[in-house]
Amino acid sequence: MNLPARQQVIDASGYSAGDRGFQHTGYPAEMEEPDHGGLIEYWRILRRRKGTLILISGLGLLLAVLVTLPQTPVYQAKTTLEILELNQDFMNMKNVQQVADGGTSNLMTDIQTQIKILQSESLLDRVVASFKAKEVSDLGRGKSRISAWRRALNLPEPSGADAQSAALKMAQRDMKVRASGQTRIVEILVDSTDPRLATDFANRLTQEYIEQNMDARWKMSQRTGEFLSKQIDEMRVKLERSEDALQVYARRNGLLFSDDKTNVTTDKLKQVQESLTKAQTDRVQKQSRWEMATTAPSDTLPDVLDDKTLQEYETRLTDLRRQKAEFEETYTSDNPKVKRVEAQIVTVTRRLERQRTDILKRIKNEYDEALRREKLLEADYRQQAGLVTDQGDKAITYNILKRESDTNRQLYDSMLQRVKESAISSALKASNVRVVDPAKIPTKPYKPSFATNAALGLVTGLFLGVAFVVMTDRANRTLTEPADIAYYLNVPELGMIPAESSMTGKRMKYFGRSDKKKDDSSDDTGDEDIQRLELVTYQRKPSLLAESFRATLTSILFTGQDGRRPKLLVVTSPSPGEGKTTVVTNLAIALAETGQRVLLIDADTRKPRIHSIFGLVNERGLTTILRGNNHNGTASRYGRPYRNGDSRGNGRTNGVAASAFTGEVHREVATELPGDEQSLNGAGGHKPALLSSELATLLSGMVVETKVDGLYVLPSGPGVAGATNLLYSQQLPELLEHLQDEFDMIFIDTPPMLQIPDARVIGRLTSGVVLVVRANQTTRDAAIAARGRLRDDGIHVVGTVLNDWNPKQSPGGYYGYYDGHYGKYYKRYYGPTTEGESA
Repeated sequence: MNLPARQQVIDASGYSAGDRGFQHTGYPAEMEEPDHGGLIEYWRILRRRKGTLILISGLGLLLAVLVTLPQTPVYQAKTTLEILELNQDFMNMKNVQQVADGGTSNLMTDIQTQIKILQSESLLDRVVASFKAKEVSDLGRGKSRISAWRRALNLPEPSGADAQSAALKMAQRDMKVRASGQTRIVEILVDSTDPRLATDFANRLTQEYIEQNMDARWKMSQRTGEFLSKQIDEMRVKLERSEDALQVYARRNGLLFSDDKTNVTTDKLKQVQESLTKAQTDRVQKQSRWEMATTAPSDTLPDVLDDKTLQEYETRLTDLRRQKAEFEETYTSDNPKVKRVEAQIVTVTRRLERQRTDILKRIKNEYDEALRREKLLEADYRQQAGLVTDQGDKAITYNILKRESDTNRQLYDSMLQRVKESAISSALKASNVRVVDPAKIPTKPYKPSFATNAALGLVTGLFLGVAFVVMTDRANRTLTEPADIAYYLNVPELGMIPAESSMTGKRMKYFGRSDKKKDDSSDDTGDEDIQRLELVTYQRKPSLLAESFRATLTSILFTGQDGRRPKLLVVTSPSPGEGKTTVVTNLAIALAETGQRVLLIDADTRKPRIHSIFGLVNERGLTTILRGNNHNGTASRYGRPYRNGDSRGNGRTNGVAASAFTGEVHREVATELPGDEQSLNGAGGHKPALLSSELATLLSGMVVETKVDGLYVLPSGPGVAGATNLLYSQQLPELLEHLQDEFDMIFIDTPPMLQIPDARVIGRLTSGVVLVVRANQTTRDAAIAARGRLRDDGIHVVGTVLNDWNPKQSPGGYYGYYDGHYGKYYKRYYGPTTEGESA
């Protein structure tokens, strides 16, 4: 068999000319590690699950509306009172009625006391009893929503008496009294289903409270007056007896008292004591002067220094001595002038000394006089003290009798004053409560508040929705976002395949899933008018979904070492249903569209699907080669044949190509697979190795060219027992080696690797493995287990592909990136691509 020759030159870098325009990956180059605890992460969760959040919030709002609508409107009446201070000074009644002193704390205590009185059962019962049946006979009839529903359903309504009783009970039960801050203002709030009843109840409660307050104060004044009147007569008799006893005792003991009722003897003793104290003080001062005069020089005494006569003598003596000194300088001592001056000096000196002596005598006389006066007063004091001592016991008894009399007098006067004040107060009915604002009939219901309940229901639903979304997201162990793969698996992320519903709003049909009862030979699978997700890159070239596969392919091509791209890749997934076949077919188509020769091998021998996707029979294939059996079957087209068109082989067809386009069976056996004269790495001169005759015979007619130019398929072949054992055949490495020489790149579709080991066996013979995971389906544990097995086997994990990813539910700008930018581009230049539109 001769396979079509390569028609593209591959340069030393490992990329063909068709690859050079394929530089954009289609998704952000670098992904940040997901934030698993911050506010940004919670915001992403809420954005991703905003539909659920809106639904639960809407349910909360609906529930609040359903609860609010049947409720009967309740009206609230409000009245405001001012409670004045109870310690009023009018008529000095604060001493008649026991009240608290002023102060902020006592004020608040008094306000709270009055509030409790307003809420007392006795006062409320008086208010309820004040209502008459005829006043509210039609109460509540036809005013509530429930009444309207009863009339609409022809149900009996409650009687007026029942409505009255219910409304009064509600007003009594729901009545509230509250203080207004640090003031004397008290607010009374009454709720009722009837606005007029609420107003009347509030006003009547205020009226009853004021009347009760006035009655209580009036009755207290009356009781106080009656009590004082009884006590004042007894106090008058007691006062008279105490005064008589005092006077009799004073006359019997000879006690004399002045006008102010004080004892004369005691007063005299006090006067003598005061005089004695003054005399002693005077004597001490004069004694001190005398002792100083006798011990100190006379010139230093204050009396001497302050005496004017001595000062004049001193001045005269100084002048005379100065004159003598002047005369002695001129005259002799016998000169009459000198003699006369000396005589004057002697005279002045004698007078000076005599004056000093007189001063000392005067000081001594004053001291002696003060001493004699002190002794006289001491004798008088001792005498008077003796008299007072004799009357001491009598005075004690007298004082006791006097204090008793004074006390009785004070009590009598006070009680007499209170009796007069109480008589005046009992004639007045005053209250310390003032109505500031009486209650008015409310025009709007107080509750239920539709807006408040709706907002509360919405907020509650939002809170429950947030809690539900966050908990379910935390319980979800599947891979949901592109960043999860790099974070949990620590492998490169090759690409993200968005869900087709997020791109078009519709679900495309899958091969082999729409009708599982149809066999492989059914004719409708080859219909080109039905768009298939497995062929989206071919059928819908100008689409974002196709570009996602091309971007993923670009990432795969750039993963090679030393600038060389991988040539033989295994595509698998951890578990079934994750879209590995869809991914591998579109990757193969995308690479073939660049002018490369691509081979797609279906190694999923237990559940093959590639032959159905491309409309081929599966009578022979990979299992046939590995078993070494050569059944001369065909590899003809499955269903309606495609037009041949212009092949890349310039009209050259071998056995494979002929069977793909004409349905003819080629049975010739080639002993050699001729390749291009230029090697794959561009060095030239290398010729592909020869296949054994048996292997060449088995390969003949099995590698089939598809309707996609440059794409060939090797079906899986008929299923056999122990298919895994065939993979250990020596023919598999030989087959893969020769196929690499004939094709630019080979993709191998294998079964899910966690259940079946085929991918691990084949992966050891290839450049690496591409792991396909499905968003919101593949669990982290399964992906980590698959990655771990491949690494333990020494198999290179090229990277992962996140399939069926919904960018609308992901954080960041993915949705805007896909739809907002490139979506406009495709709609502008290619128009909308619908499901029935031909590729």
